[in-house]
Amino acid sequence: MEILIISGLSGGGKSKAASFLEDMGFYIVDNMPAGMILKFAEFCSAGSGRYRRVALVYDVRTADSFDEFLEVLQTLRSREYDCRLLFLEADVGAIINRYKETRRMHPLLERAGSLEAAVNREIALMAPVRAQADVIINSATYSTARLRGELLRLFGGSQSAGEMQVSLVSFGFKHGLPLEADLVFDVRFMPNPFYIDSMRQKTGLDPEVREYVFSFRETEQFMEKLQELLRFVLPLYREEVLPGDCHRLHRRPPPLRGGDAFPGGVHPLAGLSGNGESSGYDTGLIRRPVRFIRCGSDPHRNETLT
Repeated sequence: MEILIISGLSGGGKSKAASFLEDMGFYIVDNMPAGMILKFAEFCSAGSGRYRRVALVYDVRTADSFDEFLEVLQTLRSREYDCRLLFLEADVGAIINRYKETRRMHPLLERAGSLEAAVNREIALMAPVRAQADVIINSATYSTARLRGELLRLFGGSQSAGEMQVSLVSFGFKHGLPLEADLVFDVRFMPNPFYIDSMRQKTGLDPEVREYVFSFRETEQFMEKLQELLRFVLPLYREEVLPGDCHRLHRRPPPLRGGDAFPGGVHPLAGLSGNGESSGYDTGLIRRPVRFIRCGSDPHRNETLT
């Protein structure tokens, strides 16, 4: 079992780091007393694997003395647990600015008398914990995206939970652009099988429709160009994307005329979306199944086909 203890200075970025680690698959417990850590570790290790990766936040709010915590840390390291200590800090000026921006009270402010004195006192109190840290990060030198990337590099392991998620979605242009769209590709230049009677009641997920759409050279050329674009931009997006963000690639279907609304779901673009796995995308960047959403005027009646 992996146990990561997140400690550091108040205002040093522990909460943000905990949220990133939670998206990487860690079970997060905040402000746990040192006397409970060993019992909690035993409980997690006896489970069915649900608590295989645990991150505990421990800081100055928990105790005035860290002697008990340091003993617990040594015990954890001497047992079969994979135990590491992450210490987050920042410059005094950066911490003061963060507290001024958030209007929150430093946990030592009442005793120290001023915010600067409280920060300096906490630095002195946390020095023994910092000395035991496996990883020390000064968050003042990291942007949010870079901090998330560094934590993913250090603690992501083989987990894919922290990876960027990409959905390929087809939709009816008659109903407008999906609000969550990041990239939209207009493919109205492609042949529309809706105007072929035998395909009118079929979707782009049907082999007959897909074969028809991909029988044209412009379709193959478009897919080649699109794949080249995605192989370039997706790794760059992944460097900047925050946990929980989901980049979706949306393609606009051929033009709709009059009352045409693709009755029965005739939608050649689903053939393109569904072709993402088989036509050479870097699927290591795509963590969710490719979806075809048949959009309607009532969002509650939209259908998701896998």
